[in-house]
Amino acid sequence: MSTVFNFTFVPWFRSVAPYIHTHRGKTFVVAVAGEAIAAGKLQSLAQDLALIQSMGVKIVLVHGFRPQVNEQLRAKGHAAKYSHGIRITDEVALDCAQEAAGQLRYEIEAAFSQGLPNTPMAGSTVRMISGNFITARPVGVMDGVDFQHSGLVRKVDVVGIRRALDFGAMVLISPFGFSPTGEAFNLTMEEVATSVAIAVQADKLIFLTEIPGIALDAGRPVSEDNPIDTELPLDAAKKLLADLSPPQRPTDTAFYLQHCVKACEGGVERSHILPFAVDGSLLLEIYVHDGIGTMVIDEKLESVREASVDDIGGILQLIEPFERDGTLVKRSRTEIERDIHQYTVVEHDGVIFGCAALYPYPEARTAEMAALTVSPHSQGQGDGEKLLKRIEHRARAMGLDSIFVLTTRTMHWFIKRGFQQVNPEWLPEARKSRYNWDRRSQVLVKKLH
Repeated sequence: MSTVFNFTFVPWFRSVAPYIHTHRGKTFVVAVAGEAIAAGKLQSLAQDLALIQSMGVKIVLVHGFRPQVNEQLRAKGHAAKYSHGIRITDEVALDCAQEAAGQLRYEIEAAFSQGLPNTPMAGSTVRMISGNFITARPVGVMDGVDFQHSGLVRKVDVVGIRRALDFGAMVLISPFGFSPTGEAFNLTMEEVATSVAIAVQADKLIFLTEIPGIALDAGRPVSEDNPIDTELPLDAAKKLLADLSPPQRPTDTAFYLQHCVKACEGGVERSHILPFAVDGSLLLEIYVHDGIGTMVIDEKLESVREASVDDIGGILQLIEPFERDGTLVKRSRTEIERDIHQYTVVEHDGVIFGCAALYPYPEARTAEMAALTVSPHSQGQGDGEKLLKRIEHRARAMGLDSIFVLTTRTMHWFIKRGFQQVNPEWLPEARKSRYNWDRRSQVLVKKLH
């Protein structure tokens, strides 16, 4: 194995560890468009889901079958009919949907049963449970259109799903539901997945779709100049949805977005739209900081707050590389534990991505901002400014007139943000006595009034 691989794999694997810990024991509802299976993505998808489950995530898998049903209809010389973005399911379409669902369940279960050597499935045991978890009701007649055997979710068997998940199984749900009289209804994958996610209060609802996500400018195609909006707050998503035309096709911007909004309003903290065309998109979204698709959230995941003893490990992991290369003065674990309430942190999805400490000198009406650190994974996203603003706020609340920093490498960053260089003799006496003249740190001060 090459030395280059070792030096890239080890830091990468360590960077993934916080997400493994965060997601263990959580419940994800993963909704896979039938187009993904038609495009030959089932094998890699099964491998990724088996890997995610092996790391302690409980998974409910909901599959779609839109292209498979349409293929069955074409084979019978019958045209597919839609209205309001919903299939009109007559007797022929119902037969085709049942045939397609049966075939797909067979293929999915087969994919999760493989365990060939030298593959991600080697040594895995994925128990898959499916059943009549959905009670349905008819769509009925809308705007004069009779949807016949098309239905909507009436009730989700939450107890049954949770028992299967607690047993360690992956739950597989087809977009079918049954009435109390035993009548079968064809449902949409999107509505089933959303209803299940809300009912079981899933931690994530993930749609693997034909689209890459929602662009920053939703009115234009995704491009280098118009990238994916990776984090969309619920209020912004609702406003965007109100401005968009009612969706008719899965490729319409509002098609999956409407279900993401509904899920978040129903208590699901995060809902995602991912492209199945990108290999490993599930892994990239779940275990990488910025992800790859669009995530709709009911609040900003990133928070700036005062640190607690639970953050000591995260702070140490964050600052250690900068201490090693000389950017920061080395601090012992004992020192950080002692001063933990002086620290402010930037936390994103349970992971510490930035920190700074504030050491007041009340007699001089100033304070030192120390250990300002931002993870290389989130540099350039404004975390440094957020920490600086919070530190300034804390200093003002103490009635102080200024804050100062000592730095050897980042002087220009501070000058751009209102700091001015002064002679080290300016330092408060208590700090001046500990100034390392050999290190020759620059002293910069910012007035707060």
